[in-house]
Order: sequence, then structure tokens, then C-alpha cells
Amino acid sequence: MGLRLGASPEQRAAQTQIDEELLALVTRLTNEINWYMRERGLTRADLAGRMGVSPGRVSQILGGGENLTLRTLAALSTALDARFGIELRALKAEDTYTSPGSAGAEESPAGG
Repeated sequence: MGLRLGASPEQRAAQTQIDEELLALVTRLTNEINWYMRERGLTRADLAGRMGVSPGRVSQILGGGENLTLRTLAALSTALDARFGIELRALKAEDTYTSPGSAGAEESPAGG
């Protein structure tokens, strides 16, 4: 997408992989947001009102054709009164790592 003419085959392959991953991420995010809204009976106009933007802007965001910023994701989650979950997994099964504090961090008993 943004490589110079003299890019090596490895650089072109890496850029292609990045572009594919970006498309997959945007697709998953927009699908998840659309599902969440549908489950709660929210329209794009409702979301636009909650975000303080035009319905056209919401259509741009949910259309999947742009690189969503963290600020836009935060605005979406705030407007939806929700939170995105993030998980980074190794592509190879043998590459496993659990970050400190992630195991059981969300499973603590209420009030405890």
C-alpha cells in the first residue's frame, strides 16, 4: 500500500500481510459493533446522537473503509456503554505467553 518502488520482495510480502491483517481487524470490529447495536435495538442515528457526530460519519466508521483510531474506538465504546476486549495471540500454537496479571483478572468475585 505505501511501499516505494525499490521495495524488496520481503518488504512487499510484509506490507501485503499488514494490509490483510488491517482488513481483518476492521471487519471484525465493525461486525462486532453492528451486532452489539442490533442486539440492543440501536440505529446508526442513535449511535450518531450518542457520539455527537452525523449519521453519515457513523456510516463512514461502520462501513469498514477507514483506519479506525483508538480515539474513535473509545468514542464508540463510550457511546455504546461498552468496552472492547483485546487479545493478542501467537500465530503459531507453540508460541504461548500469558501476560502478568491477565490470568483470572476478570474473574475475581464481586465485592471480594
